Amino acid sequence: MLQDSETVTTQVTDEQLDAALAAGATYFATQPTTQYDRCEHLLALAQLFDDQAAELATQAAHDMHKLFAEGQQEAHAAAAILRYYANHGPAFLTPKPYVYGPHDAPAQLEYAPLGIVLAVEPWNFPYTQVIRVLAPNYLAGNPVLLKPARQVAGCAAALEDLAQAAGIPAGAFVSLPLTHDQVAQAIADDRVQGVAVTGSPAVGRHLASLAGQALKKCTLELGGSDACVILDDADLATAIPAMATSRLRNAGQTCTSAKRFIVHRDVADQVIGGLKTIFEAQLIGDPLDPATTLAPLASVAGQTHLSEQVNRALEHGATALIPGGAVPGGTGFRPTLLTDLAPTNPATQEEFFGPVAQLYVVDSDDQAVTVANQTPFGLAGSIFSGDHQRAQRLASRLATGQVFINQGSSGIPELPFGGIKQSGYGREMSDLGILEFMNAKIVVLPA
Repeated sequence: MLQDSETVTTQVTDEQLDAALAAGATYFATQPTTQYDRCEHLLALAQLFDDQAAELATQAAHDMHKLFAEGQQEAHAAAAILRYYANHGPAFLTPKPYVYGPHDAPAQLEYAPLGIVLAVEPWNFPYTQVIRVLAPNYLAGNPVLLKPARQVAGCAAALEDLAQAAGIPAGAFVSLPLTHDQVAQAIADDRVQGVAVTGSPAVGRHLASLAGQALKKCTLELGGSDACVILDDADLATAIPAMATSRLRNAGQTCTSAKRFIVHRDVADQVIGGLKTIFEAQLIGDPLDPATTLAPLASVAGQTHLSEQVNRALEHGATALIPGGAVPGGTGFRPTLLTDLAPTNPATQEEFFGPVAQLYVVDSDDQAVTVANQTPFGLAGSIFSGDHQRAQRLASRLATGQVFINQGSSGIPELPFGGIKQSGYGREMSDLGILEFMNAKIVVLPA
């Protein structure tokens, strides 16, 4: 049943927050479920995500205009993360033997949960962003308190319903549309021992400072301005569609989208022509209409901000190879391609959260690396080349948390996800994701 976000986001009282923290603390102290139980609950939740993908996609389209097909893909991606941790999480938490001293005396590293993890999550991926935190922490024994973006409170309520249906106890997971002051209260509360944040650098700095004052561990995923490097030996029939798909998926509102296209001069004209064909063919419309290929932006505020960024870039000397721009009478935004971006242009230091790409033409691999790294962000990147060794050498030089060769960047359960610089710190998914909020405790036996 479709949830109305306006109805769901009624004011949370401080008493309700305290009750949620009390329930989480009780769950943590008593640990009423075994690790086997928790694996079964994650598998059950994964099946529910698969079975109800259409309903979940409809909710996401209602809340933040996500394309129906992309909403279904997100639901199935959440299921994949849940299954990954159910199947592999216990092995990641297995005690690890150490030896010490001249006679190799034994010691053992054990992993113990810390307590409640507060997850402050955004609107652009209302299911997978939450599951990246919930799945590993629930399996490990940490309760999760979710503060969803108010725009997708309906999605959060649907997820909470599914979690209960899967058997996850109420104290282990709760979603509350907290105010900024209540988030600060939760971080300061001794029952909360970890803070996982996905959002803007400004939000990350603020919440990290609160976590630091309380000496709480936190992880930050704060967006990016990812480079997509197209070398002169790239297979353009593969590279150009991959570039366009990466930039346009989720209406361009994806942290790991390729936002800056860095193209070797010898293939620049072909790349521009290919992008122009794809960008101008996009049909913006109702996200529930199968004919729509590019969803509207999630909000009027997002459309206004993106328009201001484009205009500011043009005022500072950029050229619009593909003009695009805001669609009147809604929140649509036509794909846009900017070039002639001098290092002093403010656009080079910003994240464009929408279907706007930047094009830089370079003459060498060294220049490509220099341009790619001239950003305050460092989340992901991609390189297209017919020479894998050449691509790997460049990948090693990119200042990012991830690099994908001959494919667009994405989140994969088996691989660590996270960035450096203003893209944040800490990792989600893989074995690293489950260890972020664990006490790695060494037990030293007598020599």
